[in-house]
Amino acid sequence: MPPALRKEGYKGVDSLPHLQKHLGHPQAGGGPARVLLVDAREWAHRLVGYLRAIPEVSRAEVVGSIRRWVETVGDVNLLAASEHPEEVVTAFADNPALGRVVGRDHRSCQARLTNGMAVTLTVEAPGQFAAAFVLSTGSRAHGARLEARARSRGLDLAHLGLAEEAAVYAALDLPEIPPELREDAGEIEAAEAGDSFDDLLTRDDIRGMVHCHTVYSDGHGTVAEMAEAARKMGMEYITITDHSPTASYAGGLRRDQLPPQWSEIAEAQSRLGIRVLRGTESDILGDGSLDYPDEVLGALEVVIASIHDRLRMDSDSMTARLVAAMRQPVFKIWGHALGRLLLKRDPIACDLEKVLDAIAESRAAIELNGSPHRMDLPVEGIRAARSRGIKFVVSTDAHSTAELANLTFAVALARRAGVRRNEVLNTLPADEFAERVRPTPTSPGTAPFMLP
Repeated sequence: MPPALRKEGYKGVDSLPHLQKHLGHPQAGGGPARVLLVDAREWAHRLVGYLRAIPEVSRAEVVGSIRRWVETVGDVNLLAASEHPEEVVTAFADNPALGRVVGRDHRSCQARLTNGMAVTLTVEAPGQFAAAFVLSTGSRAHGARLEARARSRGLDLAHLGLAEEAAVYAALDLPEIPPELREDAGEIEAAEAGDSFDDLLTRDDIRGMVHCHTVYSDGHGTVAEMAEAARKMGMEYITITDHSPTASYAGGLRRDQLPPQWSEIAEAQSRLGIRVLRGTESDILGDGSLDYPDEVLGALEVVIASIHDRLRMDSDSMTARLVAAMRQPVFKIWGHALGRLLLKRDPIACDLEKVLDAIAESRAAIELNGSPHRMDLPVEGIRAARSRGIKFVVSTDAHSTAELANLTFAVALARRAGVRRNEVLNTLPADEFAERVRPTPTSPGTAPFMLP
């Protein structure tokens, strides 16, 4: 290990034993098939930190599917810039996190981490870094399209000496395409048609945290702790959406438990200066009805409707169940839509097109769930929903203050599907958001529903 790295006390990837349990099923060659994005990102950024501490490296970045925020990852791809690639490869191969080096040459290294995950490092000259950054971030299909476009213009991207990614795309008469979109799924055609992607959703567009649990059900923070954490993150509002009675395994709230929770919500809102909306994550029952009677649903300010049981219903029955739920007259947000748990549980079987049609005709929106174990709805489903004009919320599904950071994954999921800020309800100010998601519409002078 280079002396500079010893002095800094570098901790390799194998210093993260808590991540081992998230590895996917092993391949025949001994490495994991896929890992969760959240884990791959942590490993990758530690490796980049190691690279950046090598004196000969002028720049180092994570590329490939991790940079595109793909939900599960098969390997870690790294890119470095240096005038001395052999020295960089030698120093990288000395990284204690590498279980073994599989192959190497004067400017690349293929290895496996001590946990079996594959890692590839490529070292480029500084003048070729920007083009390599573009091509190694995008999918193979996206890169092939760009290279064909360059050839048609008589250009060799690798030898243009461009400094930034935007300049690479400009050389191809395109605006810079955000990394999350580089899949050859219509993004190049959109760029050719004049899309600048300036209104693609960003973290800074989000004004409220949606889908948050507390100690009233299966969360680990109080109402005040969750609200204060959201306020410190710059949020204007938070929704408290603990489980409904049917989810007894998750501490679902009975009707008689709601008044004390609502009192605590009111107190937190008054004391902390953040809007706190009272809500529920209401189970979608087997017949498509929602947990809690209508008078309770009408007294809430936000309803997330989710499936937690009977996940293996046949497609026709599940579709009928979901269509019935989406047609309920209360406004509801379809929570973690397909119920998948990445690397653990497949999505539910349903005719998604029929469900989306019902949502488009009803009082409903769709949650883009940022739990790194879910990242649900999948990108293809989000695109299908967008084509119908359906609105979204990006949510954390947070069960602790730390999990409010799931917002980053929710935004990334939205960006991968091309979602724009005006398609997301929690980009709205608190009053407008509350009005848009109100379960039961109210007219001026109409008294709100109240629990007896």
